[in-house]
Amino acid sequence: MNTEHYLDLIGEKISRFEPVSLQEMESVRLMDRTDIKYLVPLKLLPAILDEALADYRLMEIDDKRLSAYETLYYDTPDLMLYHMHHQGKKNRYKVRSRNYVESGLKFFEIKFKSNKGRTLKSRIVSGEIEHTMDAHASQFLSATTTLDPLAFSGIMWVDYKRMTLVHKCIPERITIDLQLTFRNEFKQKKYPELAIVEIKQDKMKGSPFTDIMKKFQLKKGSISKYCFGIISLFDGVKQNSFKPQIQKLNKIIKTHEHVHPGTHPVRSVGVV
Repeated sequence: MNTEHYLDLIGEKISRFEPVSLQEMESVRLMDRTDIKYLVPLKLLPAILDEALADYRLMEIDDKRLSAYETLYYDTPDLMLYHMHHQGKKNRYKVRSRNYVESGLKFFEIKFKSNKGRTLKSRIVSGEIEHTMDAHASQFLSATTTLDPLAFSGIMWVDYKRMTLVHKCIPERITIDLQLTFRNEFKQKKYPELAIVEIKQDKMKGSPFTDIMKKFQLKKGSISKYCFGIISLFDGVKQNSFKPQIQKLNKIIKTHEHVHPGTHPVRSVGVV
């Protein structure tokens, strides 16, 4: 089966979920949360969605259940934020502007990973997304962090389609990202063969979705989309710390090669 066939199957599966509106989602924004990530082969996703149907609703905006996201990430010329993540630094940041295409909303966002393992997100409404931060975004970054906005510029776009599941009883969101594309002015890399799943809760407790992941023998642990994109687009960056995640990615890509022969593995680990 090719990628388009799996996407058709996924479209059929998500049409069966009870919808939840964007307004109802306000109760599970989870701007301060814990999260778990998984790398999932696209071919498993239809069966996973079947298993989730009883316990989850699915966000719907203007009759659409797959939402397009366009995100510009900011970093310094020497990729300071990437290297902090690669070195396992605690209290680290990601800085980005995001266009929520279906809703028409744009935000400048700061994600902070604390030394207690919590993810905190703060954001402000943004105008048009530019590679240089505007005065409003620069002021917000200065007020919220110790980072110098003058040192940062947009270095990479990350595009994907997202579905968002909401548990019917507990405050929990599941985001599933498909059709991942990284691009800058020099390169573009697409990964149609995988999905990135993230379970988000206030405090990580039992979840039907973690049980589903275990049923499909999927283990938690995934590289962030930002770090994945840097490795995909930038030559010569250190990546040794991400070796297990890259091996998992390449295994998914390898099993998909007969379906999508244009796919290329992530470049080898260990480059300095």
